[in-house]
Amino acid sequence: MKHIAFTLAFFSGWLLANTTSAFALDGKLSANQRISSAYLGYDLQYRVYTPPGIEGLENVPTIYATDGQSYISSGSMHRILDREIKRGNIKPVVAIFVDARDPDNLANNRRNSQYFCNIDYLKFYVGELIPTISDDYPVSLSQNDRVIMGLSFGGLNAACFGLMAPSTFGGIAMQSPAMHPVPKLPELYATENLRPIRVFFSIGRQNDNTLAGRSFREILEEKGYDVFYKEVNEGHNWRNWKPLLDDVLKHFFPA
Repeated sequence: MKHIAFTLAFFSGWLLANTTSAFALDGKLSANQRISSAYLGYDLQYRVYTPPGIEGLENVPTIYATDGQSYISSGSMHRILDREIKRGNIKPVVAIFVDARDPDNLANNRRNSQYFCNIDYLKFYVGELIPTISDDYPVSLSQNDRVIMGLSFGGLNAACFGLMAPSTFGGIAMQSPAMHPVPKLPELYATENLRPIRVFFSIGRQNDNTLAGRSFREILEEKGYDVFYKEVNEGHNWRNWKPLLDDVLKHFFPA
């Protein structure tokens, strides 16, 4: 009996150690980093995922996620990045998770003022955040290697950035974009010149702005945009968004 107990204890310890290491991050997720924006007139915070071996890499592509705190806490996107890189499904990627909340008062979420085609929010990215990331990490400076993504109003923001800053972002990922705060945006995509961007577009079939999403997809495709479109049988929630994060990464950063 003592031998059996010892064997079970040894096996349990081995299993725990190996399970923990199997799921441990080989890449790194930084603590919150603070940045002061002259364009917005306040401070913001963000976290950065860096892939394994970042010290020996150069020209690494980047993906910027609005509502970054939710992509970490609810989407576990940093772990999905790590998994897909380790499996060889995607290139090494640096991900910047931008927090919409006031770093001094997290109850104050500024997304409704930031995400509705706010030119000052765009200037913050172009003039302040992206240069900071470029100085601190060995990332590519090409717009073809830079993606902006978001969900709901963040998806709307990605659409705004795609139209307003195509020389900055070569890819936009929209998850369940809520377009109603800027109702003329789809029309602008139809009438403005074609932008050199690739689009990932997903929507749910259950109470998820589905009809408006399908209409916007048709506009994009008729205009000639390179669109990867996917519908899922879920609503406006993380059961919809989280399972598609590997699809987003494989679309923009295939190995």
